[in-house]
Amino acid sequence: MYSSSIKHDHIITPYFTYLLAIVVAFASTKAYSNDGFEPLGARSSGLGGASVSLSDEWSAGNNQAGLASLTKLSAAVFYSNPYFINTLSTTAGTLLLPTKHGTIGLLITNFGYKLYHENKYALSFSKSFGNNLSIGLSFDYLNTRIADSYGNKNNFIGELGVISKPVKNLSIGAHIYNPTLASFKNYNSEKLPTIIKIGAHYNFSEKLLVIIETEKDIDKPAIYKSGIEYQPSDLLTLRMGLNSIALLSSFGIGININHLTINISSHHHPTLGFSPQIGLIFSSSSKGNE
Repeated sequence: MYSSSIKHDHIITPYFTYLLAIVVAFASTKAYSNDGFEPLGARSSGLGGASVSLSDEWSAGNNQAGLASLTKLSAAVFYSNPYFINTLSTTAGTLLLPTKHGTIGLLITNFGYKLYHENKYALSFSKSFGNNLSIGLSFDYLNTRIADSYGNKNNFIGELGVISKPVKNLSIGAHIYNPTLASFKNYNSEKLPTIIKIGAHYNFSEKLLVIIETEKDIDKPAIYKSGIEYQPSDLLTLRMGLNSIALLSSFGIGININHLTINISSHHHPTLGFSPQIGLIFSSSSKGNE
């Protein structure tokens, strides 16, 4: 049954394999990593990818305005393995330092494997203006490496976010990635995505949160996201969500143990299957979800 394919294995040269891997990486990046489903943090992933109105450690990448509500030194790490394909994995780490003038954030993310890498190094700052408004911004250095012979692409971009709380229990967030329409000038002026996100969440009680969000790459159709978070106890949080990309469904749990929060989630594609994520958050004081 397999003899024919075995006899022709020598036709597929290493060069063809590298080229195929690069093509797959580019396609996957455009469809998933940069401007698709995945936010940073397993909490957001469990909520259908909604994140722009949340205030947690992963606001360092999702909406920097959310960092303003953090009051203690904290750090977080995150790993995502889309459809159990290691070459599409994303890893990230962040360190947050609240000061009397605002919160400073450092973020590093990595996507890909040895033939194709995307790296992001970001420095962010967020400040509250009264009790109902916070604004955050980020300066990012992007580096993309395509095998050894294809070279590197590099650029600096910005991000800007705002979160408003017009009434009790309601948070509204907005965020723009790459507002200056920057491109990789050293690589045929390849355009970087400009993405706008707007969303809100409402706390119906201390235990129940409902979130909605829309995301729009200026060159692509809008994406719609929604999720529910329920915390039956101080120890455990349950999450579920929906995303309009191929009608993805998601679910997740959070476990709060003193200074450590463990978030585990996955979303499910009807054809490609499950994509697990895990995140760890370390804080200098015990905390809940936000």
